[in-house]
Amino acid sequence: MAIALRKPAEIDKLRKAGQVVGQTLRYLQENIRPGMTLKEIDAMGEAYLRDLGAEPSFKGLYGFPAAVCTSLNEVIIHGVPTDTVVQEGDILGIDIGSKLDGYYGDAAITMPIGTISEEDAALIQCSKDALFMAIEAIKPGMRFKELTKRLEDFITERGYVPLRDFAGHGIGTLPHDEPSIPNYLEGTPKQGPKIKNGMVFCLEPMICQQESDPVVREEDGWSVESADGLRTAHYEHQVAVVDGRAVILTEP
Repeated sequence: MAIALRKPAEIDKLRKAGQVVGQTLRYLQENIRPGMTLKEIDAMGEAYLRDLGAEPSFKGLYGFPAAVCTSLNEVIIHGVPTDTVVQEGDILGIDIGSKLDGYYGDAAITMPIGTISEEDAALIQCSKDALFMAIEAIKPGMRFKELTKRLEDFITERGYVPLRDFAGHGIGTLPHDEPSIPNYLEGTPKQGPKIKNGMVFCLEPMICQQESDPVVREEDGWSVESADGLRTAHYEHQVAVVDGRAVILTEP
C-alpha cells in the first residue's frame, strides 16, 4: 500500500487534531497526583479532550475499553484503566488519540508520579531523547529503515532494548496507516520506502530494560508488559514532513 502524501490543508487538519492531544497530555501531566486511580485519570483525559471539541479515538478502537491508555510501571503500552491507585515513585505512561473533523491525532508521554528514582528518570529520558533525536534526523530521501536503525542504535547505546512486535505508524484519516516504523531493525536499512515531503506519521520509542519480548496481560487482553517485569518508558509524537524537515503536530 502506498504511503499517503498529504496536502497542506490536510496537514493543517492533522495539526489541529494533534494539538488537542498535546493539550490533553499537558493537562494530565499538570494535574495527576498520587492517590488517583487509573480510571479517574482516564475520565479526566476524556472529559478534557471532549471539551476541546474532539472525540477520543482510542475508545472502542479494535475494542479498547477506554479513552486513555494508562500504562503503569512495567506496563509499556495499551494499559487499561482500572481502580489501581498511582503512588509516589511510580512512573505512568499516558497515550491519547483524538479524532477531529475526520482526521486523527496521537501522542504519548511517560511521567513521574511525585519523586522517582534516578534509574527511572534515566529510563524515561532515554525514550524522550530517542524520539527527539529521530525527529531531528528526518529528511526526504531517508529510508524509514534507516530511521529505525538510528532509533535502535540510540536505545541500545543507552543500555536499554526496544520493545518488539510493536511500532510507530502512519496516521491521517485512519488512526493507524502505512508505514510501520518499528524501533528495531529487521533486514538492511538500505531497503524499503523512503521518506517524502507530505508524509505524516507517528514515532514512538518503547523502551524496555533487559528483555524486548512483550507479554500481554491475560486478565484484560490489552496491557503489554515487559517480559523482565522491570519498568518501561514510552514517548510518541506525530510529525509531518514539510519543506525538508519533520514538524511536530502534537505539541500543545
